[in-house]
Amino acid sequence: MKWVTVWGNAPSITEHRPETYAKDITLRYPVTCAVGGERVRLHFSNFCGTEPVTLSRVTLARAMGDREISLHNARLVTFGGEESVTIPAGAEVFSDEIAFRIKPKGVLAVSIYLGGFTLMRTGVVATGPLSKGFFSLGDCTFAQVLPLERTRTLSTFYFFCGLDLYTDDSNRAVVLYGDSITAQSWADYLALECMADPYNRTAVVRRAASGTRVLREYSCITYESYGLCGRHRFERELASVSGADAVIIQQGINDIIHPVGTEVNPFRPMSDLPTAEELEGGVEEYFAIAARMGLKTYIGTLLPIEGWRTYAPFREDLRRAFNNWARLRGDISGCIDFDALLRSPSRPSAFAEGYDSGDHLHPSEEAYRAMAALAFQRAVEE
Repeated sequence: MKWVTVWGNAPSITEHRPETYAKDITLRYPVTCAVGGERVRLHFSNFCGTEPVTLSRVTLARAMGDREISLHNARLVTFGGEESVTIPAGAEVFSDEIAFRIKPKGVLAVSIYLGGFTLMRTGVVATGPLSKGFFSLGDCTFAQVLPLERTRTLSTFYFFCGLDLYTDDSNRAVVLYGDSITAQSWADYLALECMADPYNRTAVVRRAASGTRVLREYSCITYESYGLCGRHRFERELASVSGADAVIIQQGINDIIHPVGTEVNPFRPMSDLPTAEELEGGVEEYFAIAARMGLKTYIGTLLPIEGWRTYAPFREDLRRAFNNWARLRGDISGCIDFDALLRSPSRPSAFAEGYDSGDHLHPSEEAYRAMAALAFQRAVEE
C-alpha cells in the first residue's frame, strides 16, 4: 500500500480585485477518485498568499449530487488533532489521515469554512466535466444540501490543491503540467478515459495555471494571475504529487504569443520573446528535473494559433521550430503530437474544422476529447 494523489490543481495566483477578501463562507469541492483506497489525506496551500489563511473547519463526506453530501459518514478533518488550521503565507499543510474507504470512481466532497476575513489569493481556475465547485454563505460544512438561495457555482479552486488516497501499490498518478489549455477540459477527459477502463490503475493530477510561461512571469497586478514561471513551479508542483510516475508537459505557447512591445503594452516587451533555443532550454530543465525525480516524461507539441490576436508569421516559425525539436527528442519517454492531431490538413498553422473554440488559441471540447484519447494511447495505455 502507498499514498497516491488522485486529484489536484496547481496553487497559483488569483486575479487581484478590490473584493479579494472573503468572510463567513463555505467552499465545497466534489472530487472524483479514479482509484479506490482505505485512507484519505488532504493537501492545502497558501503558497501564493501574502498573509496567513485560517481554515476554520473542513469536512469530508461522500458526494450524493452537485450540492449534496451524505451525512451518514461525514468526517471532521483535523490538523495535528485540531479542528482549524492557520497556514502561513507561502506555506502548505496536510491534514491528519482520515479512515475513509472509497471505491474506484467514487466521489468525495471537501467542504471548507472560512470564518474570518480571508485573503483569497492562492487559487486556480480549472474547468471540465469533473471540475466544479460551490460557495455558500455561512458555515455549511455539515449541510447535507447547500442552500440554493445562498449558493453559487465556482470554477476557482482556492487553497485545496490535492487529495491523496492510501491505496494499492499498483496504482499511480500521471501529472499534466501546463497553462490554460491544460487548466481546461482535456485533463478531465483523460481522467474519464482512464476510468472507462475496468482495470484502471491511473489517476490524473492537473498542475496547470492560465497564462503561465516557461521562462517569464509578470511583476504587475494587471497580469499577476498569469502566475509563476517554470523555475518557480515545475519542481515544486511535481514534488507535491504522491505516487506519480509520469508527467505530460504542455507549455510554451504563452512565451510565444504574449510579447507585443512596450509601445503596445508596457508590461509585454518584445525582449520577453525567446528564441527557439531559449524556449527549448527552459523545457530541457523540466526534463532534467523529471529525470531526477524518476518520472517518465512526455512533451506535447504546441497547438495552432493562426487567427489569435497576436498571431504573426515569426511566431508561427517559432512554434514550428519548437515542435520539430520536440518530435525529435529521443531521450525522454515520448512526444505526444497534439499539433498534428488538431491542425488543418490544408492550413497547418490553424486548427482543423471543429477543433477551434473560436478564439484560435484554445481547442474546442471536441478537440479536448481528441487530445485526451491521444494522451491515453501514448502515455497511459502503453
